[in-house]
Amino acid sequence: MLLSPSGLDRDITNSVIARRDDVLTAIAHAVTTTGNTLVLTTVVVVAVIGLVVYRAHTEAVLVAAGSAGGFVAMVGLKHLFARPRPPVDDRLLDIDSYSFPSGHAMMSTIVFGLLALAAYRLSIWVREHALVLVIAPVWAIAIGCTRVYLGVHWTTDVLAGWLLGALWVAACVWLCRRWAPIDRPATVGEWTSPRHRGPRN
Repeated sequence: MLLSPSGLDRDITNSVIARRDDVLTAIAHAVTTTGNTLVLTTVVVVAVIGLVVYRAHTEAVLVAAGSAGGFVAMVGLKHLFARPRPPVDDRLLDIDSYSFPSGHAMMSTIVFGLLALAAYRLSIWVREHALVLVIAPVWAIAIGCTRVYLGVHWTTDVLAGWLLGALWVAACVWLCRRWAPIDRPATVGEWTSPRHRGPRN
């Protein structure tokens, strides 16, 4: 199923290309790297290992299964829509795969969103300072923007990635509330002192 880019997609890409400079390009390359499959996979593996060590088994499953499921859904959608990427001459990265939705935008939203959800469930401090959770969507937004700047995605690819990623995280939140509610108050000490580790579900 071929999904053609809109006129607005082309206009935004052309406008961004016209405003590129060396400093912004270097920043975009650095930020977009944090949304790569290798980096996000490493983050998930380290987080899951840490959660298992601290006996947060529900949250470990949440992050692992949620991220893996999101990745499978993202790849499936790419092949379903089979949208070509912007022209090769517009790209600052050598990449050859389908464009819709943006995997960087979708997976960074999912991974960082699930990590934020796990932190919220486990830490009283996070629940009392919920504004810190804004870091997750802000960073995912930054990553998505770099994909348009680097010319490897249309704007609607990125918008769809953010939306689908947010919906996936929302589904995970719903599942957690239904089948694994927070059963006891968690404290920051649980993350720093083994003697405070109580039995987890």
